[in-house]
Amino acid sequence: MKRIILITGGARSGKSTQAEEMALSLAPDPVYLATARIWDEEFRERVRRHQERRGPQWTNLEEEKFLSRHDVGGRVVLVDCLTLWATNFFYDMEGDTDRALEAVKAEFDRFTSQDATFIFVTNEIGLGGTSQNELQRKFTDLQGWMNQYVAARADEVFLMVSGIPVKIKG
Repeated sequence: MKRIILITGGARSGKSTQAEEMALSLAPDPVYLATARIWDEEFRERVRRHQERRGPQWTNLEEEKFLSRHDVGGRVVLVDCLTLWATNFFYDMEGDTDRALEAVKAEFDRFTSQDATFIFVTNEIGLGGTSQNELQRKFTDLQGWMNQYVAARADEVFLMVSGIPVKIKG
């Protein structure tokens, strides 16, 4: 039976660790679907540390945009993360918030039409002040709208606060 779980929070709030623990509690062999583009060496190191943390029980997939290319029916799949995934659309569409939002929503719907348990990790980037940078403000809008879209479709939503999961839906 299809199930969507959203785990949100700020930077270093424990989102990914919580999502990994949840996935492993639901299946002995979950899928880890990474959406990150490697932008620089520091980010490459972050990705490497995340990979090291996961053991051989994980099926690791990398997909920057088109998650629906992957058949995950019947599996527990952790998508880390929605923020980086939306970034890829936003960047490729040259900061056009409306087009990027339309495209990422459509791909989300295609991907989650599969009968699987989906755990999405995302960031609450709009909790801080309003950026002086126009591009950052546009991306914050995109991310906020996408988080709302996913949360509305999710069966459960958790907000991570200082490593503590707070259930806010479900």
